[in-house]
Amino acid sequence: MKLDSGIFLEATELPEAAAAIEAIGFDGVYTLEGPNDPFVSAAVAAMSTKDVTIMTSIAVAFARNPMNLAYLGNDLQNLSKGRFILGLGTQVKSHVEHRFSMPWGKPVTRMRDMVLAIRAIWNSWQTGERLHYEGEYYHHTLMVPTFMPKPNPFGPPKIYLAGVGPKMTQMVGEVADGYFVHPFGSKKSLDELTMPSLQAGFDKVGRDGSDFNIAAQIMTATGLDGQQMDEAIASARNQIAFYGSTPAYLPVLNVHGWGDMHLEWKQMVRENRWADMAASVSDDMLHAFATVGTPKEVAKQIIDRSEGRLDRVSPVVYKSDTKILAALAEAIAAEA
Repeated sequence: MKLDSGIFLEATELPEAAAAIEAIGFDGVYTLEGPNDPFVSAAVAAMSTKDVTIMTSIAVAFARNPMNLAYLGNDLQNLSKGRFILGLGTQVKSHVEHRFSMPWGKPVTRMRDMVLAIRAIWNSWQTGERLHYEGEYYHHTLMVPTFMPKPNPFGPPKIYLAGVGPKMTQMVGEVADGYFVHPFGSKKSLDELTMPSLQAGFDKVGRDGSDFNIAAQIMTATGLDGQQMDEAIASARNQIAFYGSTPAYLPVLNVHGWGDMHLEWKQMVRENRWADMAASVSDDMLHAFATVGTPKEVAKQIIDRSEGRLDRVSPVVYKSDTKILAALAEAIAAEA
């Protein structure tokens, strides 16, 4: 099992942070589509490290097009010397249409089309074959030598996709190289929702799944003293209620029989009752969705949740404190 960490910082702060995470002993670092561009951050991380895997987890696919993503992925694969994973997700309709001013469509169909188009472009660059991709959403039929990169010496990067619902997750099992498990998940939802849907995707296309990786971000409430622990637990409760108020994550609540909480949290959002939302997260909910305790206690919980299921894990901590990350990495290595 590989151990990853997110780096969500300004580009000027990234070199030192990425190098520190690598020095601690993490296997990968990932950037996300937040207040900074994930690809710029990934480029800085690639130039600041030597061995760790560099991932976007995630970049919003529908804010871009397959040709744009193909160039970005190819350049980052070269820059990192073969250490890059192109991680994509859909985001939700309102963000795609109103934040990025891009068209929305059937997200499962569109994402499948996106992946197949990117792979067709990379294949054209690697082999010199004529580019001719005609999908439902994307059409790429022009590639002239002036705009054609040389074959990548490290080969095309792998593509990981994020998903929550069964249809999206099944599609990931059909076409992707890996799957990002959303932080709003539990051991139970992984076993009863995620794994069966991925298996359905494998079965549909005749894959045995041996070439497929599952990576999970795991909400982690830990610290090195009482104050850090209290702050981390409060943050986890906030995050659980926030995710639970979103309709896309209702299936995860339903697995535990907590579906009614979705409507309560949704109403609290409308009324701007954020403190009440966090307070309504029970201890059972907290421990189902987050790993909670000292670094040593959390390490045991992460191993238990991951064993036989996950290939990569990333503890999502309240504050990316180097000392906390180092303590977690040491404890997980001792338990593994």
